Amino acid sequence: MANTKSAEKRARTSEKRRMYNKSIKSRVRTMVAKFEQAVLSGERESASARYVQAASALDKAVSKGVLHKNLAARKKSRMAKKLAALGQ
Repeated sequence: MANTKSAEKRARTSEKRRMYNKSIKSRVRTMVAKFEQAVLSGERESASARYVQAASALDKAVSKGVLHKNLAARKKSRMAKKLAALGQ
């Protein structure tokens, strides 16, 4: 438990940020999962559209400081590889 007023405020602020970050991460995971599902079903057009949405969600999470830029780049690269393999 916080002992000072500033520590109490910091705890409140940290909890708000945690919930905000959690919602963004959840949105990103959902978008990536929908892309994976489209790839598994073999729908090229759907997978392509889902890739754009997932990549956008990853980039937004990076710009907000929720995810590291290298993590987002790695995920986008792997998704692009799967999308390319689907086209062959």
